[in-house]
Amino acid sequence: MKQSSSVAELAAALRREVNRYSPGEKLPSSRALVERYGVSPVTVSRAVAALAAEGLVVTRPGAGAFRARRNEGRGRTADTSWQEVALSAESASASGEPIPRTVDAAGVDATLAVPAPGVIAFNVGYLHSSLQPERALAAALARAGRRPGAWASPPIEGLEELRGWFAREIAGPDDGTLGASDVIITAGGQSAITTALRALAPPGAPVLIESPTYPGMLAVARASGVRPVPVPIDDDGVRPELLADAFRATGARLFICQPLYQNPTGSVLGEHRRSEVLRIARAAGAFVVEDDFARYLVHADAGPRPRTLMADDPEGTVVHIRSLTKCTSPSLRVGALAARGPVLERLRAIQVVDSFFVPRPLQETALELVGSPAWARHLRAVAAGLTERRRAMATALLRELPGLSAPAVPSGGYHLWLRLPEGADETVFAATALRAGVAVAPGRPYFPAEPPAPHIRLSFAGTAGTAEIADGVQRLRTTFDQLGLV
Repeated sequence: MKQSSSVAELAAALRREVNRYSPGEKLPSSRALVERYGVSPVTVSRAVAALAAEGLVVTRPGAGAFRARRNEGRGRTADTSWQEVALSAESASASGEPIPRTVDAAGVDATLAVPAPGVIAFNVGYLHSSLQPERALAAALARAGRRPGAWASPPIEGLEELRGWFAREIAGPDDGTLGASDVIITAGGQSAITTALRALAPPGAPVLIESPTYPGMLAVARASGVRPVPVPIDDDGVRPELLADAFRATGARLFICQPLYQNPTGSVLGEHRRSEVLRIARAAGAFVVEDDFARYLVHADAGPRPRTLMADDPEGTVVHIRSLTKCTSPSLRVGALAARGPVLERLRAIQVVDSFFVPRPLQETALELVGSPAWARHLRAVAAGLTERRRAMATALLRELPGLSAPAVPSGGYHLWLRLPEGADETVFAATALRAGVAVAPGRPYFPAEPPAPHIRLSFAGTAGTAEIADGVQRLRTTFDQLGLV
């Protein structure tokens, strides 16, 4: 389109283009439209205004233009109040107790939200792009695309070679009791958690969960209609005596835990407790779901990692979850469920009903990545990068906030768990910190029941490096000062 193009011509072109976008999706910026169509900024502004007048787009000062949602900008709103009744309805469990249908994703949103430009992200749950194996992933994706049948339907359980790799990683290369046939490929760890909960706990059933724990775990449990029951943990992981009490009191048949670098505390299940946890679960006739999300997030200064619980459980008590997402990229959503015995068929059936299978190109890419020399190099780089960032954050917290209780410093994972002074309001703190230019995750969503104290979780994995971490902690100090907490 030439410089002399009229507003009407540009509006017509944009009117055709706007249908490519989903309701609420942002259109290209004014600068991009100027370059694409060779017109002046004034012409763009008038053409967009014409579409806004027609109700096709909605403009937001400072944000841009967005495709209008249904009835948005048209001066009237449909009456959807009837949905309040429909969505609040409860079904009944086998015992006749109501099962709430409320789905609360607030805790997950806090770790998935992308902060605005200029905000330091202490809230995210994934590696910063500088720690992601972008070149290795690109090369793996290119090789995967050239594999024969790369776009064909994969086996429902997943590619056998990839399942075999996961089996060796989970049980150890010398273990002969876990093989490819005991593994199902899933669309990341969150999908595996959902499948395990739906397969192992009927709606309304009590499920024992560490307290505190990953908010995504609690969100899935509540969305599935089960009843999360907290079991407190300490520096050595779940407390066996409280776990036994909870099984006796509730009759639960499922316990979900993160024995290695637990989220959010960073604790590791003590060697002396591992066999106790398995013994207690077996006595209760219960399954243990082992969410091994941080196996590949070990720090460079860590000692030897303990074996998985599954490696010490030939009886089939443990259902193991493993994922490649946390240690690579949020978009490489490839994980695994491993189990021994008839439960595997139940897990497989749930997986098939929910999602059919994981796309083959993703599986082929994962297989290419973990089978390349770049994989070991990447894990070493992650270990070094996380160690450097963890030290920087712990040092900065001690320097800037010496009056606070020092957080436990884990040897794996990507975050620190910081206890706030008594009486602090986490929500107010997080909002004040965001205004100071740093995003944090409030601690309340990590507890299945009332929290014993206010906390925040600070992630160091999503930062560009030590300088950004130091800057972020200084901004946190400003927040503490503004709220009178130090």
